Amino acid sequence: MPKPDTIVMEISTAERERERALRDRFVQFWNTASGTPREVYDAFIAASPLAGGVSLEPAGAAGVRGWWVRPARAEPGQAILFLHGGGYGLGSAEAYRGFVSQIVSRTGIPALVIDYPLAPEATLPAAPAAALAALRWLAGQGVGRIAVAGDSAGGGLALVTLAELARHAEGATPVAGVVFSPWTDLAFTGASMIDPAVEDPLITHDYLQGCARAYLGVVEATDPLASPLFGDLRGLPPLLIQVGTDERLLDDSRQYADRAAQAGVPVTLEIWQGMHHVFQLDVAHLDSSRAALDRAARFLAGAFQHHA
Repeated sequence: MPKPDTIVMEISTAERERERALRDRFVQFWNTASGTPREVYDAFIAASPLAGGVSLEPAGAAGVRGWWVRPARAEPGQAILFLHGGGYGLGSAEAYRGFVSQIVSRTGIPALVIDYPLAPEATLPAAPAAALAALRWLAGQGVGRIAVAGDSAGGGLALVTLAELARHAEGATPVAGVVFSPWTDLAFTGASMIDPAVEDPLITHDYLQGCARAYLGVVEATDPLASPLFGDLRGLPPLLIQVGTDERLLDDSRQYADRAAQAGVPVTLEIWQGMHHVFQLDVAHLDSSRAALDRAARFLAGAFQHHA
């Protein structure tokens, strides 16, 4: 039976110390932050610094809202669609501009990070519909080659979007998917979700259950629009999945990678020892964050070059 290309990424003793210090910063932030949950989450995400050599431009047309993050020079006809995390109820394109700029600066490929309808005000299928609308809009702008990327819930939404593209062409050729700690299973079948040995400093099982209830509405948790783990994964483009060992969503990545490989999808699973949920955000503090983004950028650049 086919298996994913699984790479275990070890970290140094010095990096473990930096990770411990960063977790102390997390505790301080969450204990002192003020504002609504959405304001606090956006402040947390926006701490990822803006990379040099990129420009920011608001996007708002044909029902698509978000931000373009562009390199100084780029080949025409290609783009990354980035779908943000936040448990489907938090997050914004504006807050994610710094993080997305780190990907753009490394790849030289422009990215569109979009705002999609959030729960509980909106439930399924609003978010997948918004992602597909963005892809149709990009195709209308002359984008013929697309990669879809995302983190956490946005990573799950990215995989849902790629599966929809595999069944219904939307005008652009999907060349790759890159997801950071994706939430692929809203039915919570992964053992890591309740494993006491997993010390997740950022998200809890109870928090994710609440997010799932708000997002699903009347849709079953095993519906492929909610949980890409249970969908038809045949025909997906090459995938890169990065996940840390210290997170509740570890098995969401493992199980999805196994199912994708069994469906014939070229999939690389990177498991980063000692790293927390979406550690790639922390480029200002961790060597692992910068190294993971470098690897993701090489994967994306290679996929676009393959389809040039």
